[in-house]
Amino acid sequence: MAQVRPFRSVTSEAQLADLHERLARTRFAPALSGQDWTHGTPPGYLAELVDYWRTKFDWPAAERRLNEMPQFLASIDDATIHFVQAKGVGPRPLPLLFSHGWPGSFYEVHKIIGPLTDPASHGGDPVDAFDVIAPSLPGFGFSPHPGTPGINPTAIAALFHRLMTEVLGYSRYAAQGGDFGAQVTSRLGRDHGSDVVGIHLNLMGATPVINSAPLTPAEQDFLAQAEKFFSEQGAYAQIQGTRPSTLGAALADSPAGLASWIVEKFRAWSDSGGDVESVFSKDELLTDITLYWLTNTITSSARLYYETMHTEGMIGRHTPGYVSVPTGFASFAHDNFTPPRSWVERAYNLQRFTEFPHGGHFAALERPEDLVTEIREFFRPLR
Repeated sequence: MAQVRPFRSVTSEAQLADLHERLARTRFAPALSGQDWTHGTPPGYLAELVDYWRTKFDWPAAERRLNEMPQFLASIDDATIHFVQAKGVGPRPLPLLFSHGWPGSFYEVHKIIGPLTDPASHGGDPVDAFDVIAPSLPGFGFSPHPGTPGINPTAIAALFHRLMTEVLGYSRYAAQGGDFGAQVTSRLGRDHGSDVVGIHLNLMGATPVINSAPLTPAEQDFLAQAEKFFSEQGAYAQIQGTRPSTLGAALADSPAGLASWIVEKFRAWSDSGGDVESVFSKDELLTDITLYWLTNTITSSARLYYETMHTEGMIGRHTPGYVSVPTGFASFAHDNFTPPRSWVERAYNLQRFTEFPHGGHFAALERPEDLVTEIREFFRPLR
């Protein structure tokens, strides 16, 4: 049996002093005429965010809020997995594994954990209660990278499956994820379906085998949409997938550079209408960014792109296949790309497909009520 021990985040005064000193010495790039968000994070907005981080952001308060979630560390072979485990309040809670993505963190679960574990206290039915388990991906936050190659979504799914079954003792469980979490969740459904009752996604995490059925016009439009996204916004994935250590040398040394790299994604990938703070407060953005900074995990998190691209391919494109467990899909209109139902059906045993006119890539943070409702309703008949 793997060792499990309680965990609390503890930050020293020296760590915060170092962060504030680095922020105070930031050298900003000169602002150029016409330099808006189409060029990346503007120096003016970055200066505003850095000043708030240095003078107003209260990390000790944010850390206390993080520590309100029950957290643990588990050793599985050479890996140490950090995870939240919150027990459900109801007659028969269903275990739910929630997997985050990049540039997110386990922090993404904090808005949905209460309604999922204790629905009666949030206007729901206690029969819909879940035990919520939210790990940090290896190399993210408080889950250190094992230091060995091959830590891709399939390997992470195997680790998380062992966490759920061998460590926590669940004989059957549900899984949910978006971004890289959707890839991990898809592998859980594909490789561990005898123990996974169903999966719920808010992004495609698998590539279908293209058989003789011709592509529909909607599917052709979707593939063009995805190609346009990676052509116009995919440079981050290419550099993280090919030279993560080169990038990491800069971002691990400069908190301003780290903030610039991450906040641009929260703006571009959310339903923000161009104003990132219409969706996320500075405190929310900086809680996530500070987790990356204090744990020095931006390089190891970027390495997941390298491992994935050089093995199974992003969204499993090198290893296409069909996921036969019951699958639910929530499509938020302003995500990076939104597949039609028929495309999802090519890759999954799709039982529920819901389209939302609002919301983007970070569903648990942007549209927590919608996501909670979807999770409850999809898994209700699978309990």
